[in-house]
Amino acid sequence: MKNIIFDWSGVVKDAVTTQCWIINKIFNRHGLQTLSVEEFKNNWEQPYWLFYNKYLPNISLEKENRDYMEAILSVDCPKSQSCPGVVELIKSLKNKGVFLAVVSSDHPETILDEIKEYGLENVFAEVITKVHDKFDSVNDLVKKYNLPLIETYFVGDSNHEIDVAKRIGIKSVAVT
Repeated sequence: MKNIIFDWSGVVKDAVTTQCWIINKIFNRHGLQTLSVEEFKNNWEQPYWLFYNKYLPNISLEKENRDYMEAILSVDCPKSQSCPGVVELIKSLKNKGVFLAVVSSDHPETILDEIKEYGLENVFAEVITKVHDKFDSVNDLVKKYNLPLIETYFVGDSNHEIDVAKRIGIKSVAVT
């Protein structure tokens, strides 16, 4: 493995509980019934807009983003932790000279602080945030850095990341 592109939430950050809390805060605001963590995990879709369209078909992407940011930046929002062993693995890969990047739907207001908190500053060649459909961003990284397809992996936690990797012609690694 010479080149690894990571999704963030669900791969580096264990975000299930926090994401479910945020979704329920948004659902409450719009008068919808909340979801249990299991219901959230069973119904989540990527790109994330597919999920929101199921429950809030009339909400605009801009409104969803405003609601999301208000919820995640609220003082009572539960804080996510890194997935066990992942930070150490990333640091080890960096020390071995592996090219590392992040493509995430997370917002810079949260992910950049988490990178600092996890001690991963100056580890990633690029951190691309607020990505709805990851195809263009991953494909652009592959082209920009001239990453050989056979030596490049996209690590994700959803079918979307697997599909993106297949469409580009790189390998995928799925984690749960």
